[in-house]
Amino acid sequence: MTSDLHVPSYETRQLPTARGPFAVVDVPAAPGAGAKGTALLLPGYTGSKEDFTLLHEPLAARGYRSVAVDGRGQHESDGPDDESAYALDELARDVLAQVEALGERVHLVGHSLGGLIARRAVLLDPSPFRSLTLMASGPARISVSQEQRVKLLRDALAVMSMEECWEAILAMGPPEEVGGPARGIGGPELLRRRWLRTRPAQLLATGRQLCTEPDLVDRLSAVPLPFHVLSGSRDDTWPVADLDAMAKRLNAHRSVIEGAEHSPNADRPEATAKALADFWDRTEPSAGS
Repeated sequence: MTSDLHVPSYETRQLPTARGPFAVVDVPAAPGAGAKGTALLLPGYTGSKEDFTLLHEPLAARGYRSVAVDGRGQHESDGPDDESAYALDELARDVLAQVEALGERVHLVGHSLGGLIARRAVLLDPSPFRSLTLMASGPARISVSQEQRVKLLRDALAVMSMEECWEAILAMGPPEEVGGPARGIGGPELLRRRWLRTRPAQLLATGRQLCTEPDLVDRLSAVPLPFHVLSGSRDDTWPVADLDAMAKRLNAHRSVIEGAEHSPNADRPEATAKALADFWDRTEPSAGS
């Protein structure tokens, strides 16, 4: 859905933290917009910081600095070959270290798998966060149809190289039909490069977690933070009805982006950025507070 859009280019830098460096794209608020706050954006399974490329400019225009990060073992952030390093609590501690390195409380946004990591970080320590937005990220394990796709990928990774897996993914059909790592922002070469740079252990461990994640919504609802559940009007990873129900359980603000599916940040970036900034404006009505 992004083929006709201008895709801006942003420089990547390394964010040093107590748990090692992480690759980030860090875009400040636009001059004259009045700096209101900072958002930390966590990508999903097989994703990367580039998935948020089309959000940076409209968020900057609304006065928000946005920092998109590659988690450990994703794209340009290094990681070990040990699957235990990618347990969700370990990834959540990485998020806490990233916020500490940024030096300010942030609005936390997690897309899909990133939402599961984000809520774990909030459950470990909510104090560094101004709010939590769960974007196309549900209450527990993914849908049965998506479990089957993730298990197929995990089975392939157990016997094939990353390069062989990539060729097999492309052989399944056009990216717009296959989805997953072959579809996204940045063109086929970037998508191939980020796939090859991602650690197989990260995909194996987090894929397993997507298929087994328990329902933590009741625990999360006890945390004194403003919550936001945002999704497209269609989603085959977590049914939209389940996201609606989760929002009610969290007493969360709910945004549905019409015409978007599992990646509203890519499908309808302007509408998604508006929904995010509108929520943050209500959460922090005073700039710089």
